[in-house]
Amino acid sequence: MSLLSPTTRTKLKLVSTATVATCLFKKGFKNQFIQNVVPLKKGRPTMVGEAFTLRYIPAREDLNPIEVFKNPKHLQRVAVEECPEGAVLVIDSRKNARAASAGSILATRLMVRGVTGMVTDGGFRDSAEIAELDFTSYHSAPSAPTNLTLHQAIDINIPIGCGDVAVFPGDIILGDDDGVMVIPAHLADEVANECTEMTMFENFVLEKVNTGTSIIGLYPLTDEQYAKAFQEWKKKRS
Repeated sequence: MSLLSPTTRTKLKLVSTATVATCLFKKGFKNQFIQNVVPLKKGRPTMVGEAFTLRYIPAREDLNPIEVFKNPKHLQRVAVEECPEGAVLVIDSRKNARAASAGSILATRLMVRGVTGMVTDGGFRDSAEIAELDFTSYHSAPSAPTNLTLHQAIDINIPIGCGDVAVFPGDIILGDDDGVMVIPAHLADEVANECTEMTMFENFVLEKVNTGTSIIGLYPLTDEQYAKAFQEWKKKRS
């Protein structure tokens, strides 16, 4: 698993999924936004952490009775206990919210262990309780409380698909109120730096637009006078 530097982590916490999406699109990455997941509670600080993954497959009745949860090596439980501090648990639930990816007890354990958040393209049970934790979580919909054995945990910390996006262990997961982006691990520092500059420019643009300036030549930046004005604007704020 890659380890984010404190500087890069801080920078990424100050940018949006929209800005990251634009930055990655410029680099040729067009499918990095996890589809159809929403935060259980909006208004939280931006979630940033390295991906630690868990994969489910459809359950087979003879291999996945409810008794499997008593096994200390049950991979759902192992994932909760091994997901590193500062990481994000990303769960491949096959875009199926019929069976719960996790519930409030597991979410609480992750929170207490210092995990940054969790994301599933399925659903969580106890979603109202999870929403009130000091812990950022994303899912597609609440899950039926009793459908525990419709899918079974089969692998941890391998490449998975989540919401139609490939997620590799160590990729950087960034989530805000709009959703979740996946940043390839080897691009984390580069994306953080470029997105910081992009965010500063967008703040400059908003100031101009709020004072009545036309976007022509300003956004996108094609007028040299605005380019010079932006550099002066940055100097004043540094």
